[in-house]
Amino acid sequence: MRNQFWIFLFSLVLLNFISQVRCEATRPVTMIRPESPIRPEGNTTFLDGTTWCVARPSASQAELQRALDWACGIGRVDCSVIEKHGDCYEPDTIWSHASFAFNAYYQTNGNNRIACYFGGTATLTKINPSYGTCSYDVSKSEVSSARSLAEYKPRWMWLMCIGLLLFLYRRS
Repeated sequence: MRNQFWIFLFSLVLLNFISQVRCEATRPVTMIRPESPIRPEGNTTFLDGTTWCVARPSASQAELQRALDWACGIGRVDCSVIEKHGDCYEPDTIWSHASFAFNAYYQTNGNNRIACYFGGTATLTKINPSYGTCSYDVSKSEVSSARSLAEYKPRWMWLMCIGLLLFLYRRS
């Protein structure tokens, strides 16, 4: 009887673990849209307000094309808006298209100088480069790696059941 009880408890713990692993693999990314900007604590002297990443005017067209190809390829930027008939296609210049792609990459990859380098062909600006129907986005949301409390309920329920079973077993 005692061995059966321990086997039962072990199978409950194993089932809980398997269900948690399965939930982790299929859990969607949670987006948080704060009402007010989240500011880090401590030294914030590096925060200079909203910035955009644009192509350097002094960069050569060949360098800009290589960087643009990287951003729209490996960098996974959605470049459909700078293709023909897109909102940001006009003006049809390599500088304009590269600026849009660089900023899209910069805004989605940490808003730091490293995300706005592109082999030295990009620079940061405080002037919003948006025009007409072409909007250069700024970071509006942050991806949360923290799990919501609702996801912890099943685990706590299993642990409470196991604790109750252990309590009842010890009493008998």
